[in-house]
Amino acid sequence: MVRTVLGDRRPDLLGRTDYHEHLRHVSPLLPGEELDDPDRSEQEAASLSGAGVDAIVDLTPIGLGRDPAFLRAVSERTGLGIVMATGVHREAHYPQDHPVRALDERRLQQRFVRDVRESAIADAEPLAEPVRAGILKVGIGYWSISAFEARVLDAAAAAHAATGVPVACHLELGSAAWEASDRLARAGVARDRQVLAHCDRNPDPGLHAELAAAGCYLGYDGVARPKHWPDSTVLDCLVEVAARGGADRLLLGGDVARRSSYVSYGGMPGLAYLPERFLPRLRERAPELETRIMCDNPARLLAFAPR
Repeated sequence: MVRTVLGDRRPDLLGRTDYHEHLRHVSPLLPGEELDDPDRSEQEAASLSGAGVDAIVDLTPIGLGRDPAFLRAVSERTGLGIVMATGVHREAHYPQDHPVRALDERRLQQRFVRDVRESAIADAEPLAEPVRAGILKVGIGYWSISAFEARVLDAAAAAHAATGVPVACHLELGSAAWEASDRLARAGVARDRQVLAHCDRNPDPGLHAELAAAGCYLGYDGVARPKHWPDSTVLDCLVEVAARGGADRLLLGGDVARRSSYVSYGGMPGLAYLPERFLPRLRERAPELETRIMCDNPARLLAFAPR
């Protein structure tokens, strides 16, 4: 099954899935870019649903504005399936006085497991209705894994062992992919239960094909960023990795986490850019890949048997 904010559902009923988005997000790394208006976030979610996406994975972890009750309400009102994350991001997102820094590995694990098995919490109070997480989110720095991040990765691995849900790892600019995957694997997270987010920020098809052959899922979520690379770079890399045997390990998402990128705030390009602008190019270039990447692969990754 796949665990969504409205309950568990069969993987084959998940539909076209955007594996990486943020409907609420607040971080000191992005001052002035807060996604903190629920009405605007709901408008953006509705635009994504209207563009043909059936489900998203909201990868906002603990302490960065995650709002479980809001995610549940948006899913109810828009019909968009939402898989919520638990976990903790890379260290730079948390000020020195942030409460999450005081949690040791055991308490982090307990928090993650509770979010999956029982319910997440908001403002330290139980929700009126349980909202459970269906994926673990962790992160590392640019070519670095700090002591804090290592503790989080190990806690997430322990929570994975206790629950079975997959682990998504943020790679800063796509760096240290093998290092992060190896760390998770040594801690007990099989490669085929890992998704390495931002792989396409380092558009190296040879590296990606090797990771896919080892079993890792590859998160491509860097479209609509021409100041770094054109969409053609992402598309070329994706198609090449598929040709090298990695088609069953590719995922697509938008990772739109700034208000200046939300149409509902007056920005661009919005959540609907992925289905409206990028997917038609994929469909034209390699039509056989769309269903695998948007439906089959995310359903396989997110499916788990409760432990």
